[in-house]
Amino acid sequence: MQEDEAVAQRLKKRDPEAWARLYEEYFPKIYRYIVLRVQNRTEAEDLTEQVFLKALEASPSFKWHGAPVASWLFRIARNQVIDYWRTDKSKRTLQLNEFLVADTVDPETSAERNWDIRRLIEAVGQLTQAQRDVIELRFAGGLSTAEVAKLLGKRQGAVKALQHSALAALRKKLSGWSDDE
Repeated sequence: MQEDEAVAQRLKKRDPEAWARLYEEYFPKIYRYIVLRVQNRTEAEDLTEQVFLKALEASPSFKWHGAPVASWLFRIARNQVIDYWRTDKSKRTLQLNEFLVADTVDPETSAERNWDIRRLIEAVGQLTQAQRDVIELRFAGGLSTAEVAKLLGKRQGAVKALQHSALAALRKKLSGWSDDE
């Protein structure tokens, strides 16, 4: 906790070293979270950059309330994604090709992996919004249960229950698909 508070104070003062470390540590996590939500790598890169820009712009007025700095960044990222979808409803088309793996060494393995990615994206899309939020923050964002709970304004037990039900639903859905679907 004290370390997070010290980092927050350094960020508030716009310490370049603190910002560089924050960017290096959280850019990949924020990007993975956003790319799952918008399903477009180019848009996700832009939105991720905007998250860090907004964080930098807001840093002088940042007030630390005991939550990890990661929660603050993911809240900004979540709001960026919400704004992204609000601005243009036509963006809602899935661009699955962006997620597909190109493996020139073994085309069969590449095709199988791509099929699995398609199935997983479709299955996650069938979860409730609360379940998707938890799964995306926990696994794409790499946040702990406590961090997800703070970010979503839920108790840890509720987050664990959502994660459990989401994973059970995914397991059921993915095991129910046959290879010829």
